[in-house]
Amino acid sequence: MSEYTNAVEVCNIDDLQENEMKKFNFDENTQVLVIKQEGQITAIGNKCTHYGAPLHTGALGLGRVRCPWHGACFNTRTGDIEDFPGLDSLPCFMVRVENDGKVKLRAKRSDLEKNKRLKNMVKRDKNNKHSIVVIGGGPAAAVCVETLRQEGFSGRIVMLCREPCLPYDRIKLSKVLDLPIAKLEYRDSDFYAEYGIETMLGVEATKVDTTAKRVHCSNGTEYKYDQLFIATGLNARRPNLPGVDLKNVFTVRTHEDAKAISAALTPETNLVCVGGSFIAMEMAAALVSKVKTVTLIFSGDYPFALFGEAVGQLFFNLYREKGIIMKNHSQLTELYGNSEGAVNEVELTNGSKLSCDVVVLGTGSTFTTNFLEQSGIHVNRDGSINTDMHLMTNIVDVYAGGDIANAPILAAANQRGCVGHIQLAKYHGRVAALNMTGTIEDLRAVPFFFSMVFGKGIRYAGYGMFSDVLIKGDLEAFKFVVYYLDDHGNVISVLSIGHDPVVAQFAELISQGKRLHRSHIENGDNHLEWTRMLQEKKARVPCDC
Repeated sequence: MSEYTNAVEVCNIDDLQENEMKKFNFDENTQVLVIKQEGQITAIGNKCTHYGAPLHTGALGLGRVRCPWHGACFNTRTGDIEDFPGLDSLPCFMVRVENDGKVKLRAKRSDLEKNKRLKNMVKRDKNNKHSIVVIGGGPAAAVCVETLRQEGFSGRIVMLCREPCLPYDRIKLSKVLDLPIAKLEYRDSDFYAEYGIETMLGVEATKVDTTAKRVHCSNGTEYKYDQLFIATGLNARRPNLPGVDLKNVFTVRTHEDAKAISAALTPETNLVCVGGSFIAMEMAAALVSKVKTVTLIFSGDYPFALFGEAVGQLFFNLYREKGIIMKNHSQLTELYGNSEGAVNEVELTNGSKLSCDVVVLGTGSTFTTNFLEQSGIHVNRDGSINTDMHLMTNIVDVYAGGDIANAPILAAANQRGCVGHIQLAKYHGRVAALNMTGTIEDLRAVPFFFSMVFGKGIRYAGYGMFSDVLIKGDLEAFKFVVYYLDDHGNVISVLSIGHDPVVAQFAELISQGKRLHRSHIENGDNHLEWTRMLQEKKARVPCDC
């Protein structure tokens, strides 16, 4: 049997305008995304390899399409993944345009079965003595080791995973607590074994000697490296308060954390969530239907301070409607326990006390870089690590990525910043691997955040402190776009709910080196006229209005 299917007619070339993409049926089980750019027809899979979003509803840029839900990007000619949080590439179809304009496609049979494609990877060659050590078992590390093999590196790869499991989809932990680890892991052990990637589970680095090029580990092993990638992520922060170490007081960082919280909950549980950002907000939303009461404690006027007052107030009201007790302008001062050492009460700054059975702390995080003391690698006071445009640290052949990297951000004119989110972590893993294998690849980082609470899908792209906001749409109906502007009227970030793919379009615009200004939004009746800039070959001159 041929590796490819027979040719299937899906459309006519005149069915698409220039710079347009449409979905068509390839067969009864497969939809294909057909794109027309520069007079050429290309075709790739239509289902994002992350969570299955229909890509024809996404953002078409110059030679790539961006997922409307979470921002993953795929090359329209090859289907290769170029930005994340997806992991696999898309099927790519062979295209033939007949003289009469009929567009016929052939597909690789193996790709059709999975609706996704693993890029070609080399296997380990033991004659290649070059060694790369990856410290970390999160998304940045996972993408890095795969990209190394995809780029033809056949030497030794060792990945040190602090947790006793393979890299997994950590962002689900605050939404679904009881998923088994096998359903969360990106790849299974057979995958890593097939490609000769050594995964050391439950092992963490304790010291790095950059002179001898050695990594010392918690199990007593030492690994010699030629190049090193550090992506150790964050530790959940516990506030320094009396009673914070009582039983049933949890942070949420690992799969074991999620399992422990799930085991402590019953329908009669009085739950307290502390914090006004993603972890506490997602946990409160996920658990309110499973316990007796949920109280959310946070210090500001409204939660989600990153999104501004209007959006914060909207979610404040939504959470109250869903039965969550909202305690704003509040902080914990002490936690009290029963005779068995389990928490049963918390005290707030105003002196009031709340009975509770379980406390979940969403009180920030710290960088996991203490083991780098005296390594020669420059670590900032906050624990982050500065990198250059290629993710290299101050030490040659030592790279850093993910949450710990204070790295250039294109969305902030390449000023350095730390961004703790899966999309950028995976992107860092790819860029670091490309540079370690000899490709000069500059960072073009555009952070893309996403969350889902009470069925409201939040999309947010960009970076920086805003001084003004423009809101377009209907807040109360949860169908709107928020533009965040700096002092010069430049749009530094965009948030949307119920308004895809505008955030994906903004992220793609910024990735092209273009700029969005207040005047592009306020002039005219349609605030989305600016999306036409996505197909412009050259960046516009910044507006001086």
